[in-house]
Amino acid sequence: MEVRGYWLASGILGVTGAIMRRVSEAGADVIVTKSIGLVPRKGNEGPILAASHGGLLNAVGLTNPGIDGFAEELAVLKSAGLPVVLSIFGNTLEEVKKVASKGSELNPDGIELNLSCPHVEIGQIAHDPELTFKFVKEVKGVVDCPVYAKLTPNASDYVSVGLAAERAEADAVVAINTLRGMKIDIVQRCPVLGNKVGGLSGPPIFPVAVRCVYDLYRALSIPIVGVGGVTSWEDAVEMHLAGASAIQIGTAVLDGLDIFGRIKDGVQKYLSEHGFSSADEIVGLAARK
Repeated sequence: MEVRGYWLASGILGVTGAIMRRVSEAGADVIVTKSIGLVPRKGNEGPILAASHGGLLNAVGLTNPGIDGFAEELAVLKSAGLPVVLSIFGNTLEEVKKVASKGSELNPDGIELNLSCPHVEIGQIAHDPELTFKFVKEVKGVVDCPVYAKLTPNASDYVSVGLAAERAEADAVVAINTLRGMKIDIVQRCPVLGNKVGGLSGPPIFPVAVRCVYDLYRALSIPIVGVGGVTSWEDAVEMHLAGASAIQIGTAVLDGLDIFGRIKDGVQKYLSEHGFSSADEIVGLAARK
């Protein structure tokens, strides 16, 4: 599967086959599912969501039905011919190997390896280049489809982590996951989220995502899937210019599924007005100067 176009980001509506079909019909080129583990997971105690400064804090805790329980939902999408990337996670090398192996049997078009959810155990994997290398290598060894490593902006040297994923033969990196954040109730004088800390998504993290994509593009030779706060065609163009070959849209979907069509129309108009025939021609232009 080519790394291009506008994808539904993991964790946003990517749970049931029916809703994911609606997202595809609204214009998403690829559907990335919610992150799925080896066994069912309840997730964190509530509250798990909070709005803050134009963004969204979440501490869902990777709630999911487990890879066996998710098979039916994925089959719904595959039977409809929709491009699907299965997002997976595992706390250990053995666990992620099992999830990847079972997931590969479901014939997804790609696997997104979540190494960086900031409010659960796996959040530390993408802070460590060596661990990242091992996890990517383990998954690559048991699947035939492309593998995309999802990185965190919370790492002190995310470029080294990206290079480790590339050395492990990841087919692309996904940048970025959410930023660690917190919201405090000033009346109750305590954290709003049950988990205290959550992942911040939406418009506030867009400049951080652009910076990460830009840095990674200058260091890596594999494609980059940009994600983080994209809400308009202007954001999408900026992300492409920074180095993203494909772009995922997450929090903005909550304001309406027409976001995919609006972004595609706007990007196409921009390309036509500036003498480009496709988005491929502007990928990384800003990072080459």
